[in-house]
Amino acid sequence: MTSTAEPKPSQLKTIIGLDIGGSKTRGILWRNGEVIADRQTGSANVQNVSVDEATENLRQLFQLFPEATVDQVFAGSGGIDTEADAEALAALIRPNLPGVPVTVVHDTRLLLAAGHARTGVAVIAGTGSAAWGVNDEGGQARAGGWGYLLGDEGSGYWFGRQAVRHSLHRMNLNLAPDTLTEALLKACELREPGELIAHFHSGTTRRYWAALSPLVFDAAAAGHRESQQMIEQAGKDLAALAAQVAHQIGVTGPIVLGSGLGMHQPPLQETFKKYLAEDGFSEVRVLDQDPIFGVLDLAAQAVGSVGR
Repeated sequence: MTSTAEPKPSQLKTIIGLDIGGSKTRGILWRNGEVIADRQTGSANVQNVSVDEATENLRQLFQLFPEATVDQVFAGSGGIDTEADAEALAALIRPNLPGVPVTVVHDTRLLLAAGHARTGVAVIAGTGSAAWGVNDEGGQARAGGWGYLLGDEGSGYWFGRQAVRHSLHRMNLNLAPDTLTEALLKACELREPGELIAHFHSGTTRRYWAALSPLVFDAAAAGHRESQQMIEQAGKDLAALAAQVAHQIGVTGPIVLGSGLGMHQPPLQETFKKYLAEDGFSEVRVLDQDPIFGVLDLAAQAVGSVGR
């Protein structure tokens, strides 16, 4: 890891924190720990949008902040797997605040910090999915976070894709559309399941399909068995990511679950906890504040490294 030159936490009076997700970029300006401005624009994650679009979204975001002398920028984003990834994102941020130190970390670090934990395992279940952990000796491990083509099990995109696969499978069996398929067709403004194939491959984004994930939870709540099975599998897969990291770094907790799905879907939370309990992990927390608020803890912990 490469340390960045930055002021000590006691000197940090005005901080901008960025949480760069697959669907949006949220920024908060703090002064002496008080929220001065909370703004949002489109995603600046170059795994999801072009460099030009990411650059423009960041420019728009910084323009929304009131004029201030900023001491430090902390940014958390998915896809920060190498120092080169972190530097590439930092390079997009710096022109908006020339001369201000920028620290970029993987967004799982924001999540763990938002859970007020210095050590443990953070699990993201949002547009994508990943787990990261750190122990008392500074040992780290990662699991997942490979992107939608290679993984992202239990993510919003995964649920959207599974709903499509379920609907197409029923079509191949000459079965009529069921509750989930009907809801999916309505949301996509399509007439029949076969149209889902072209629609899926027509340039629709990860964000588009992730936004349809609540359809699975609604169907499950109405008794749809296959949707219930999807939630069960997602919880199991996310728990496996957490357990893998915890075993690698030798911690028993806390394991903190966060991001969109993780924070707002109780059925997924319960399944996640169930499978972790079966593996001997009882200290499981569901994040009760958005990950971006972990920036204040990162500043207090003097996190001055560009993270994987």
